[in-house]
Amino acid sequence: MTTKTKKTTKKKTTKNDDILVNVENLKMYFPVTSGVIMQRVVGQVKAVDNVSFFVKKGETLGLVGESGCGKTTTGRAVLQLYKPTSGKVQFNGQELTELNANEMRAMRKEVQIIFQDPYGSLNPRMSAGDIIGEPLKVHKLVSNKKEYQEKVAELLSVVGLSPYMADRYPHEFSGGQRQRIGIARALAVNPSFVVCDEPVSALDVSIQAQVVNLLEDLQEQFGLTYLFIAHDLSVVKHISDRIAVMYLGHIVEIAPANELYFNPIHAYTRALLSAIPIPDPTIEKTRERIILEGDVPSPLNPPEGCVFKGRAKKKKGQKECSDTTPVLVEVSPDHWVANCPGCMEK
Repeated sequence: MTTKTKKTTKKKTTKNDDILVNVENLKMYFPVTSGVIMQRVVGQVKAVDNVSFFVKKGETLGLVGESGCGKTTTGRAVLQLYKPTSGKVQFNGQELTELNANEMRAMRKEVQIIFQDPYGSLNPRMSAGDIIGEPLKVHKLVSNKKEYQEKVAELLSVVGLSPYMADRYPHEFSGGQRQRIGIARALAVNPSFVVCDEPVSALDVSIQAQVVNLLEDLQEQFGLTYLFIAHDLSVVKHISDRIAVMYLGHIVEIAPANELYFNPIHAYTRALLSAIPIPDPTIEKTRERIILEGDVPSPLNPPEGCVFKGRAKKKKGQKECSDTTPVLVEVSPDHWVANCPGCMEK
């Protein structure tokens, strides 16, 4: 995959004015019920459990982890597509969890999402122009048909599609083109924050690079802020300014992209990075591959204390995992790690 070099601007300090999205102690539990007629709650799936992070204006925060760790649920809970069980989500200083349906609908002009599946996220009965233009009508951003058509044509051009494609239907487009339509739909309301929910995972590798480059160009052109969710660590490293690593509903490490890749501290982060293939066979042959022990626990019954308990290979003299839930501690500037003595490598 050939991608452009990302330009990064390093900031020594983070002021409150720089933070666009601030998430504190976010929990998203899904009830498990039993019975057909008289259903009762018998348990809870702890998809997101006490997650905290922030996203600065104009940056891209990557959110990585294996399938089922809670990445997508986190993104949707931030946008209030799922009503969080508890926690705070502040957007530009405004608490989203306290907004009613009408107030949140108005807020949709500021926060948008690009869905993972370019095939299932587009209505097959609507033309590309109607899909892109629907948000314009919902939020009453155009006053007449001519303005509407001009705006749709402009959005198609912005994402690299020809305006004459507006009358085509989703089945007439390739996967990459459909994802561009989804991007154009998200941009229609001129948002400032976009959750990119694995936007390239369903695409061929050659097309992935084009879409990632497009997202970077759009970010620079429109001053966008991204929460970029993915499991492909090479893609995340390229596009992200900072990266948060998620495991079983918890964030275990957050750091600037280069810092995370060259100085991973948590055992789970090190295992993920060791799985990235390297094209140089000499380096690939000599580097250590970390194989995790056991299986991922069920979010219905996660381990008490450290959720990574029992999966990291213990080295001589290494302490056991914590019996209390680890909290993130800053081990170096902007580098935060869950403070479990059995998972941290100093």
